[in-house]
Amino acid sequence: MNTRNQWKIATFLIVCSLLATACKKSHCKHEISPQADNSQFVNLTDVVPDAILEIRYFSTYNFVGQRIDGYEEPTALLTRVAADSLKAVSDDLMLLGYRLKIYDAYRPQKGVDHFVRWAADVPDTIMKPYFYPDLDKSVLFEQDYICEKSGHTRGSTLDLTLFDMTKEKELDMGGTFDWFGPESHPDFCGNPVTGEYTGDNSKSSTGRSITPEQFKNRMILRQAMIRHGFKPYESEWWHFVLRDEPFPNTYFTFPVKKIKHHSHRKNRCKKQCKK
Repeated sequence: MNTRNQWKIATFLIVCSLLATACKKSHCKHEISPQADNSQFVNLTDVVPDAILEIRYFSTYNFVGQRIDGYEEPTALLTRVAADSLKAVSDDLMLLGYRLKIYDAYRPQKGVDHFVRWAADVPDTIMKPYFYPDLDKSVLFEQDYICEKSGHTRGSTLDLTLFDMTKEKELDMGGTFDWFGPESHPDFCGNPVTGEYTGDNSKSSTGRSITPEQFKNRMILRQAMIRHGFKPYESEWWHFVLRDEPFPNTYFTFPVKKIKHHSHRKNRCKKQCKK
């Protein structure tokens, strides 16, 4: 082989190496951290089309009083496995005349950080009459109503209630979503393990109570969620976590907005990296 041919081969190999490096840095490998990767998430309503969305943190009707950081669209996202389990819940409850109504699902860390900043701003109490009238805002951290980390950020937690299709309105749960107080606890006025209503409202500092029917309605939701792999939360009747969540230690950062089909991105990667 003469010197000229050797030079051509060497030049060709160098160019190939540079192209391969450029490809890896651009489209064929994840450019983002695992926390920013939404490839294992789905749009909740793509899997549970009967679900009603009322994404409170996209609106101003929430305990902060403004749209929460990271909520770019009024949609709900979940990990694929959590959405599949929720579909089974929905199918069960549809037979009883109910639809699921979703207040929140996946929550980016940016949203949690917004809550933390708000809680530290003690004088900001514009929504106190609606969500925490019996509490001083300064206790929200110590009583774990606001935390620096949230199960929602792991992608398999959601907040929801039931919609009565016959009455064409939400089922009466005896309290609003995101009410900060013992009245939101699943064991308020009853035993959630046995489903028995006791009427014990001693935990309420103001004597608030719920009726037997309201307690029963909470149990309808709770029991359906437990049957299909979700575990309840001791402080909120509306809050459930997939028992075998796929990302128990990952707190995601991507925003809440509709997820597009990933197949398009993969095809685009292949086309660009063939050059």
